Amino acid sequence: MAPDAMHSACSNPKESVTTSRQKTHCPFCGGLLSRRFVEGRDRLYCEACATPLYENPVPASCVVVVDDEERLLLIKRNVPPKVGMWCLPGGFMELGESPEEAAVRELREEAGIDGRIRSLLGVTTNPNPDYGTVLLMGYLIRSWTGVPVAGDDADDARFFPLDDLPEIAFRSHRHFIRNYLLTRN
Repeated sequence: MAPDAMHSACSNPKESVTTSRQKTHCPFCGGLLSRRFVEGRDRLYCEACATPLYENPVPASCVVVVDDEERLLLIKRNVPPKVGMWCLPGGFMELGESPEEAAVRELREEAGIDGRIRSLLGVTTNPNPDYGTVLLMGYLIRSWTGVPVAGDDADDARFFPLDDLPEIAFRSHRHFIRNYLLTRN
């Protein structure tokens, strides 16, 4: 996929984000949540705590893994959203782990290989039906050990020529692939 074909891959942080699941109770006291205009915006508000609920993006990391033949590693998703589509190995950060640690762990879990991060390809957002907004960090990996095999959340893991990629499930992943294509030597 040519870099200009992925131009629309960048996210728009101002776009409206809705989630399929709405919070109804305060995570701190269990009180019912209402909506109030607080600090310049409409927010969830706990009457019992007299506290606004600040909703923030959920952090995630993914990796662009490129082999010596300039092929890109993709996984075929077997979980929602976008079941059956191809994407970069990646997923949500866990408590106590850095974005880089999350990226390498997800690569191991989803594609069965261990890698070493070479560089940051960028940071962007993507809408998510469950979490509203996901904040993603994308990393480049050119050095790894093992043979790709589908793992968690994946039905397949394989390398594709950069000029013959399947449709990529997430615009944020297209953004990181585009950044790699624009910066490669």
